[in-house]
Amino acid sequence: MRLVLIGPPGVGKGTQAGLLKSRLGIRHISSGDVFRAEINAGSELGSLAQRFIDAGELVPDDVTVGMMARHLETKDPHDRGFVLDGFPRTVAQAIALDAKLEPTGQCISRAIAIEVPDEILVERLGGRRMGKTDGKIYHVAFNPPPPGVEVITRSDDMPDVIRERLRVFHENTRPVVDYYRDRGKLRTVDGMADLEVVYAEICAAMYQ
Repeated sequence: MRLVLIGPPGVGKGTQAGLLKSRLGIRHISSGDVFRAEINAGSELGSLAQRFIDAGELVPDDVTVGMMARHLETKDPHDRGFVLDGFPRTVAQAIALDAKLEPTGQCISRAIAIEVPDEILVERLGGRRMGKTDGKIYHVAFNPPPPGVEVITRSDDMPDVIRERLRVFHENTRPVVDYYRDRGKLRTVDGMADLEVVYAEICAAMYQ
């Protein structure tokens, strides 16, 4: 099974991808993890991406696709597939991904869009806090820090920054939903439900 999870920041893509990895034995490939790994390794693509990031510019689609493609490859004959988290973020990336996969016969099986209203996402992300010393993520309502743990609010969890991240998602990534819908591969799930319910809906959508 080769899945793409689509949704704005705060819908729980990373959490659901982690569950799919641990329970179904498929690989969880996060664009954020890939970027960090390539940059930390000092690879050619990672170094190129770092230059764009340092300049405050978006990393070009071809650089992003190149890095992700390296991590999609596997020589494991027992590989059960993967779930992509945070990629593709543009229609150009989705087209390039299909072009990379089609010659190998490893096309995307399903794209799952997790839907949550923007105002709820602002509330979710706005309540996140990070441990000042341990870096763990807490939430003032759902997972408050233990007594005595000092926390900070990350800059990307400020309300104005959250709304800008959502705007960018709707402008750049929402069209990816239509891309997969047009190809009959899109399924949607309600991200407002409990974690296990969302997981069950994703599993059901995989085979619909």
